[in-house]
Parts: sequence; structure tokens; C-alpha cells
Amino acid sequence: MCDICGCGTPSHEHEHTHEHSHESVKTVRLEESLFKQNDKYAEENRKHFDEKNLLAINLISSPGSGKTTLLEKTVERLKNEFTIGVLEGDIETERDAERVRAKGAYAVQLTTGGACHLEAPLVHKGFHALEHQLEGKELDVLFIENVGNLVCPTSFDLGEHVRVVLVSVPEGPDKPAKYPKAFKTSDVFIISKIDLLPYFDFDIEKVKKEALSLNPKLKIFTISTVTGEGVDEWIEYLKELIKNKKGV
Repeated sequence: MCDICGCGTPSHEHEHTHEHSHESVKTVRLEESLFKQNDKYAEENRKHFDEKNLLAINLISSPGSGKTTLLEKTVERLKNEFTIGVLEGDIETERDAERVRAKGAYAVQLTTGGACHLEAPLVHKGFHALEHQLEGKELDVLFIENVGNLVCPTSFDLGEHVRVVLVSVPEGPDKPAKYPKAFKTSDVFIISKIDLLPYFDFDIEKVKKEALSLNPKLKIFTISTVTGEGVDEWIEYLKELIKNKKGV
């Protein structure tokens, strides 16, 4: 497994190359150039989004946290007021893109073919594919649903304006301690599936405190897409962000 990003690429292919000169071996580190290229594309993405007054949101979490279900509910609530685009990141299949399209969003599936995260160049290509679907319409908000993973996506800026990290109640309360970078690099923390609190040992206040100790600026929401608890607050927060971005 790659030591840089955790994907399926052998680490020797991702990290270095060898140049042989007689008996000496020179190792050339490629980690810096990998992130440099990504950051260049990320800045181009962000500039493009800014030119269009488009709010871009990057959603990261472990698999099964409820990202796609939350997106479905979000699209349902926002689609009558805003034009919504979604880039769905997954290793394989187009199922998640089909789900959010059915709710009223424009969507493009980004399949990584094994890599455990999205990178800015792929988002760049995906966004242009999304623009072709729009037929002249302008998006108000773009959601980028990253590959399910709390490690690799934290290292790759995609050009987003807001990064959201989700943890569901069944995953347990130790995620901030185990994956601190996910919380340090995010703007919003969502605790999902709170309707399951009676069945799990999950102290919400303790988890909030631990997350805030890593990043005091985190905006925290507790949400159940089953009961609807917390969804109104999340939607109002998004509406404010979108309108501010558009200068409304």
C-alpha cells in the first residue's frame, strides 16, 4: 500500500524512482511533486469556482457514515431554490450519482479504479463534464463526495471552500482521536445517525469536546436523516453560505 496516500499503488512507484550510476543509487523523492501538482489544480479549481460565484463543499467520512443519504436529503431541500451539482467519488460503480440525480441534482460519477481518495485533477475533469450537463445553466453549489476514507482525502485539497467531516454514531466515539487530521483540516463536523444513540455507547458531548480541542473553529451539527433532527439547521447553514458566496 502506498505510504503517501494509502491507495493500491505500490509505494516504490509512488514515492521514488532509482537512477543507477555505476555502483551508486540515487533516490528521487516524488512526494513533493505529487502534492505540488495537486495543489496547482486545486487552486485552478477554486479560481474557476470563484469566477462562477459557486460554493464548493468537500464531504469526507468513512464508508457507511451516511454521506450519500445526507446529500439526498440536502438536494431535496435545496433544489427548488438553488441549482445543485454533485461529483460522486467512488472506487467503482455509478450508484451514488444515480441516487442524487433521482433527487434533482446534476451529477457526475468519479471512479478512481482503486485509489482511496479524489485528487484535484480528477475533480477538474469531472466539473467540466458536469458543465456539459447544465446546458448553459449556472450552478449555485457543488458537493464533492469523496471516497469513503478518513485518512487519504485529508491530504488532498480539491479546490473546495468548505470541508465537512462526518462520523456516524455506529462508528464509535474515538474518530477524532484516531484521525485528528480529518478534523484539523475541516470546517464542519457532522455527527450522523443520532437516532441510533440509544443503541450505542456514544457520548456526543465528549466527542464534540475532543473534536473542538483539535479544531476550535469547527461548526458542529448532530443529524438524523431518519427522524429529520438537525436537518433544518444544516440546510439553513448551507443557504447562508450559498447566498454569501453569490453576494445575495
